[in-house]
Amino acid sequence: MIKYLKLLRVEQWVKNFFVFIPLFFSGNVTHPQFLIKSIFAFVAFSLIASSIYILNDYKDIEADRKHPEKKNRPLANGSISKGLGLFLFVVLVSTVVVFVILGQEYFQKNLWKFAVIIGSYFVMNLAYTFKLKHVAIVDIFIIATGFVLRVLAGGYATGIKISQWAILLTFVLALVLAVGKRRGELINAAISGKTRKALDGYNVQFADIVLSISVTLAIICYLMFTLTPEVQDKFGVRVFYTVLFVVFAFLRYLQQTLVYNKTESPTKIVYKDHYIQITIALWLITFLLLIYNKS
Repeated sequence: MIKYLKLLRVEQWVKNFFVFIPLFFSGNVTHPQFLIKSIFAFVAFSLIASSIYILNDYKDIEADRKHPEKKNRPLANGSISKGLGLFLFVVLVSTVVVFVILGQEYFQKNLWKFAVIIGSYFVMNLAYTFKLKHVAIVDIFIIATGFVLRVLAGGYATGIKISQWAILLTFVLALVLAVGKRRGELINAAISGKTRKALDGYNVQFADIVLSISVTLAIICYLMFTLTPEVQDKFGVRVFYTVLFVVFAFLRYLQQTLVYNKTESPTKIVYKDHYIQITIALWLITFLLLIYNKS
């Protein structure tokens, strides 16, 4: 069972919680109908993302076997056969298609928009897997766009309007994580040799500059989000103070990346870094208080 969970990369499903962003910021988390639709979007995105992970592992078996960590992936180490991997890929894609069709009556007019987002994510990541992940800068833009599609999927699934600042914030936040991962790969490549063609278009200095620009943009976007009239009308002027948590989290991320070189896999930070975990928890609690206890 564990090998199948590894093949699906269930730990990466944390990224798909971005589909809940529209629901969270709308203040309708306790609304059953909106919550069910968001869960639907989460499950669909998780399954389609896992199908891409399988296809990527299938294509990169030989390269993964030379990587110090990726060599332990189920397809690379042979614990799951290539044939079974392809079969599971087809099963996952088919399940998502059926899943979306069955939701037609429930989602009504928004279903086709949600389906377009899921389809766009799938096609974009097919292109990424077979070609574009080897093209520097384009690769990280595709990763960042994937997070935006998650947020849009959550918005279309629930019918909740998404702030333009929230969309831009999502993009630059994902860009921060993608650049941080590339930087980590560059550090490891200096020891074990390059394992990704796109790394030819990066160096540590360039990654540091892009990372600094992206973090600055992310903080500005969040600041502007909290200052927009509709946000302050909904949450109150005190929402501005949540910027403190955001700044601290980004500074901690930069410290992990630039000082300790520990960010090849961004999701590891969520699971292992207690400072960021506490900061996220405090941010969530503060926002929940602002949303649901506004006086």
